[in-house]
Amino acid sequence: MQIEEILFDVIIVGGGLAGNCLALALVGSGLKIALVEAHTNEQLLNSPMADRALALAAGTVETLESLGVWQGIKAKSTAITDIHVSDRGHFGKVRLSAKKQDVDALGYVITARDIEGHVAALTGATEMIRLCPARLVGLMSDDNSVNVSIKQHDVSMCLTAKLLIGADGANSSVRTLLDIPQQVREYGQTALVTTVKTTLPHHHTAYERFTESGPLAFLPIGKNRCSVVWTRSKEDADTLMSGSEDDFLQALQQCFGYKLGKLSLAAPRRAFPVSLIRAERMQSGRAVIIGNAVHQLHPVAGQGFNLGLRDVVQLADSLIKQHESGEDVGSASFLSGYVAAREKDHQLTITFTDSLVRLFSNEWLGLAAARNIGLALLDHSPAAKTLLARHAMGLAQRLPRIFSRSHLGG
Repeated sequence: MQIEEILFDVIIVGGGLAGNCLALALVGSGLKIALVEAHTNEQLLNSPMADRALALAAGTVETLESLGVWQGIKAKSTAITDIHVSDRGHFGKVRLSAKKQDVDALGYVITARDIEGHVAALTGATEMIRLCPARLVGLMSDDNSVNVSIKQHDVSMCLTAKLLIGADGANSSVRTLLDIPQQVREYGQTALVTTVKTTLPHHHTAYERFTESGPLAFLPIGKNRCSVVWTRSKEDADTLMSGSEDDFLQALQQCFGYKLGKLSLAAPRRAFPVSLIRAERMQSGRAVIIGNAVHQLHPVAGQGFNLGLRDVVQLADSLIKQHESGEDVGSASFLSGYVAAREKDHQLTITFTDSLVRLFSNEWLGLAAARNIGLALLDHSPAAKTLLARHAMGLAQRLPRIFSRSHLGG
């Protein structure tokens, strides 16, 4: 068995969206980078998770455009020009409009497969070293470097770097090897995900309907199609998944109504348990974790990928500045500064998402009345709607535009 020693500035573990976008952001920075991914591109693109629709906030689109990614996927996306929020069985509603916010779109919807495939192709076209498929099997950090054990087929490698970045998702090997605990809040809910055809046009409107059993989202994707994320109790979800497609559609139609006409399934039904999971820390020695390795959110507000990409933006900007100043990109003080810079965004986004779940999954009469009065007042307050729209678009917190340094930034 061959053992090879390689020296790097940065090792990124995880070749999904977060890891690949970070790698693209660092092209042209002068940093020597290795990207390690456990699965082949074909395996990633053929997995059930690749079917899911991602809601891209306007701020996320700006970042993807700077990376040179958006230009290749825009044609496969669907613009959200209006958002309609309602509480099923109650009077409260909020409507947001791109036209009233003087923007082209409040966001866009795209399948994970379309964006992941394109980002992986861009990363593969760079000169950085990609080890795929390759598994992380061990790591050890000291004052000067982090040593990583990788296994690719029958070849074992020892990679040494100044910094290790775990961008390897919810089941992060980096987080596990670093012994970073997670805080888990179980909602007792399951997200049912599918795509439906509609007999009436969606007019680029995204619907978020809160129900007594959990939120129901319809996201426009393609012509007369919507991606559905329907959150139900675990017991209800099990029943809906074990029943026939006709029974599923009948229940979905009854829950959503006929705003988009009659519904029919255009993709298989899939079920994913939902909970709030957060790592107790992001940094350990010369390693840091980002994206879903740190935080997994309820899908109610569609903020998971958007928050993860903001992790990428801030880390890439910090790394480039640290490297250009000749400083150590893996030092404890540098990583502590990055973690502190991300804390506010993490806390605000996680608290907002968790509060929505708790507020709208409670049918206590007094709370239901209060939240519907709040929705009605919000719908008639232009200033408050603008603030809400800016949060929905990911523009409430401005992050650095760093990618002009890369030849991919155009």
